[in-house]
Amino acid sequence: MNILETIDTPIGNYAPDFELPGIDGQVHHLSRYLEKFRAVGVVFISNHCPYVEWYLDRLKNIQAEFAPQGLTLIGMNGSDLGSSFENMKAFAQRHDLNFPYLWDPTQDVTRSFGATKTPMAFLIDSTGTVRYKGQIDDRPQDPLSVREDYLRSAIACLFGGQEIAIPQTEPIGTTLIWRN
Repeated sequence: MNILETIDTPIGNYAPDFELPGIDGQVHHLSRYLEKFRAVGVVFISNHCPYVEWYLDRLKNIQAEFAPQGLTLIGMNGSDLGSSFENMKAFAQRHDLNFPYLWDPTQDVTRSFGATKTPMAFLIDSTGTVRYKGQIDDRPQDPLSVREDYLRSAIACLFGGQEIAIPQTEPIGTTLIWRN
């Protein structure tokens, strides 16, 4: 495993724009999503992370719940383990993802965001400002005992015009594997 320094995007700063391939064969740009949606949730995931497996249904539920209000989630794979379009397509199909799944083959975008683990969520408002980053919730293995639903709460506050009470949490999950 190779550990590299990340650049990091602090709360209140602009998220790095990107131009990345998706498993749908299209090129995706953050700026284009920001033109269409009130908020974008970029969630760094990978095909081989048990934490991601535990959270996939919750992420799909968040997408379904908030899409009518103007949110889209974007799954982004910036890990060096088992990354290929074929593996990503099979993963997305097996889990019936209801949001785009992008590949960061150079890991430049992943590093620019400051992602360190999978899963790690970044909530970005329509101006491109990062409003929340960190955990999805406080119970990866037990969705029925969640006490703090960080990402869902941040989205609700953002859409309600309220201050996000907990704008940052320490991510928990699998440490990203960096290329040499």
